[in-house]
Amino acid sequence: MGETAHNHQQPPPPQAAAAAPPPPSFALSRGPTWTPAEQLQQLQYCIHSNPSWLEKLNFTAETCLLAFEHYIVMLGTTVLIARNLVPRMGGDPGDTARVIQTLLFMSGINTLLQTIIGTRLPTVMGPSYAFVLPVLSIMRDYNNETFSNEHDRFVDTMRTIQGSLIVSSFANIILGFSKAWGNLTRFFSPITVAPVVCVVGLGLFMRGFPQVSSLVEMKNIGNMPPSEYQVNYMKNHSIWRSQSLMFAAVFELSSLFPVLTTMRGSKLNRVAAQTDHILCHLPHGIRLDYLSLLVRVRVPYPFQWGAPIFRASHVFGMIGAALVSSAESTGTFFAAARLAGATHPPAHVLSRSIGLQGVSLLLDGIFGAAVGTTASVENVGLLGLTHVGSRRVVQISTAFMFFFSIFGKFGALFASIPLPIFAAIYCVLFGIVAAIGISFIQFSNNNSMRNHYVLGLALFLGISIPQYFISNTTGDGHGPVRTGGGWFNDILNTLFSSPPTVAMIVGTLLDSTLEARQTINDRGIPWWKPFQSRKGDVRTDEFYSLPLRINEWMPTRFL
Repeated sequence: MGETAHNHQQPPPPQAAAAAPPPPSFALSRGPTWTPAEQLQQLQYCIHSNPSWLEKLNFTAETCLLAFEHYIVMLGTTVLIARNLVPRMGGDPGDTARVIQTLLFMSGINTLLQTIIGTRLPTVMGPSYAFVLPVLSIMRDYNNETFSNEHDRFVDTMRTIQGSLIVSSFANIILGFSKAWGNLTRFFSPITVAPVVCVVGLGLFMRGFPQVSSLVEMKNIGNMPPSEYQVNYMKNHSIWRSQSLMFAAVFELSSLFPVLTTMRGSKLNRVAAQTDHILCHLPHGIRLDYLSLLVRVRVPYPFQWGAPIFRASHVFGMIGAALVSSAESTGTFFAAARLAGATHPPAHVLSRSIGLQGVSLLLDGIFGAAVGTTASVENVGLLGLTHVGSRRVVQISTAFMFFFSIFGKFGALFASIPLPIFAAIYCVLFGIVAAIGISFIQFSNNNSMRNHYVLGLALFLGISIPQYFISNTTGDGHGPVRTGGGWFNDILNTLFSSPPTVAMIVGTLLDSTLEARQTINDRGIPWWKPFQSRKGDVRTDEFYSLPLRINEWMPTRFL
């Protein structure tokens, strides 16, 4: 007994220790695992498989309804920017109507340029919030001058905005067509793109739930998810899913018109009171005075406000906004490519798109738009909501933009939709874009602590730094940076108020300098690099090359 116990207490020989089996892997015993997927498989239509003109009539109707959805989604930002800026410039409701018509008209032109020549992705080019701070700076300077009437102050402000947009457009034109922007994006990796795309959606949270909770009724936010659940019980749920946004808008609008069901007895007074309550909360919508002042037929034309005014102090601030719009559009293009079933846009395509965006800014200045243009985040989120990433749908949506910008009486009907309804929809659309940004992490090593550090810091600073600048900016555009040079203040305040710009700067610097050569595989560079050259991946030329090919327009169902 003693000898046996003594032998049992001795340590095992080295050979036995070396032959010991490895510890069990818990990852393999907890269900299936998913390999990285370059393209989403749940899309109803991808970028090339368009709803056909040649098939049944219902497909053509589906295409038009989807295009109308894109118009409705981008309309909220257009109306909000015009209603916030034009009255502060000294413009009346008629001036606001003309600015909205101009913004819609230019969105149609810029969208066609980008979808046909630029990235050729299904992205709507709409007005950008990045230009609001430079516009406020221009307005602040004109507030100290004396004018015979408020309309003259509005006209001079618009002429100065025109001149600033024209000059600032050359910054994007030079960055794009010189391929400088594409060379910058070669430093990107999945670790850099993930926070940039993520904050493209998360950075717009102030346009979502805070707007819903502060205006009219919070219950508008609850109408969107039920519409997504209801489509699963329809007979042809793929078609109903593509129209889920329209169903949600109808449900939300129904809450604003209780007069349809309560027109009897003592409830009539309550309905009238509720209607008055709704109307008094529509400073961001379109009231009856705006509807009456809309011109029936009006085509925006070049220099409609007069000859441009060029001031160097305002041009530099607008150049900062042009750079910010380039960063925001780049993140939006990556999200659009993934939701459209395309490969990730290579460097030469991004250079071409930024150069075309500079041309769009030049046209905005010539036609007298109040702000510059950028890729619309909400419309990219709509691609994920409807599962339709067709380029043709977005191109058809420009027909609605042109029609409602020329025939203002018709456009005012949809422009009068209250802002809380748009805000409730944005909660879903911005969330989809943010989630698409997170999906880029799958192409890198998720177990690398170095990647966690870069990703976490880029995300946190990309949200917290712009929030600090926005919360410390006064109503007249004075930001935290207040040096003696106004142009210098405008540039820094505009750059650091943009979440995608901050995330791009922080992520690129950290990812390119922190153990960059030792962690090439962990960063996902072997997967990322083939998309950066023209011949690196066959699908790159298929999706982004010019000119158009006939077989691209043939109806092919995406499986």
